[in-house]
Amino acid sequence: MEMELVLIGSIIFFASAMLQGISGFGFSILAIPLITLFISPRTAVPVLILFSMIINIVILFSTWKEINLRKIWILLVFAIIAMPLGAHLLVILNENTLKIFIGSLIFLFGLLLLLGFKKQFKHEKIAMIPIGLISGLLGGSISISGPPIILFMANKGVEKHAFRGNLAVYFFLLNIFTIPVYFLNGLFTKEVLSFSAVFSPGLLVGVIAGNLLSHKIKEDHFRKLILLLLILMGILSLISGLRT
Repeated sequence: MEMELVLIGSIIFFASAMLQGISGFGFSILAIPLITLFISPRTAVPVLILFSMIINIVILFSTWKEINLRKIWILLVFAIIAMPLGAHLLVILNENTLKIFIGSLIFLFGLLLLLGFKKQFKHEKIAMIPIGLISGLLGGSISISGPPIILFMANKGVEKHAFRGNLAVYFFLLNIFTIPVYFLNGLFTKEVLSFSAVFSPGLLVGVIAGNLLSHKIKEDHFRKLILLLLILMGILSLISGLRT
């Protein structure tokens, strides 16, 4: 068990420092498939929801000047509408089903991002509605609300710092609504709170370090490496769900 705690702590540190702190996204995408190799998704997902709040508060401090809520409010409203359904799925679905679901989505989104998937929308505001709904559903069920929003913003060619800032405020506001829903569904157990307390110091160190590194690393090279890693993590999650 001690070795598992060390491994989980390392995953949280590197996922927050080497991914979310630098690029503004991806903490849950990287952490979920690895952490669920050791603990139940019903424990891991609520822990990562709490950690996502902390991460995005740190990022907001360095990117608040770039935030433009007018660009994301439609996405946010419809994500909030869909999120309770996602949380309900987390409660009722079998753990192995969740792992397969998580792995499939991570593999798909990682591959799309790596291949530079882009789609131009004729009616952008209308397109935001299903994108927001999918994001909320994923966020409520597996704490991975980012991929649909990331793909949408990548299509628009959003500048790096605005990209990080708008993602951070989007995730932060969505989490504000997610946490009460999780609480009402009985997902914040003693085990969840215990894990959160144990690993939060490493998380803080990681995201602050990643935030500082974000100005020094070439993001294009970094993201390609991370996306390859994400595809591998999706495959691992799939294998874990299918084996048990």
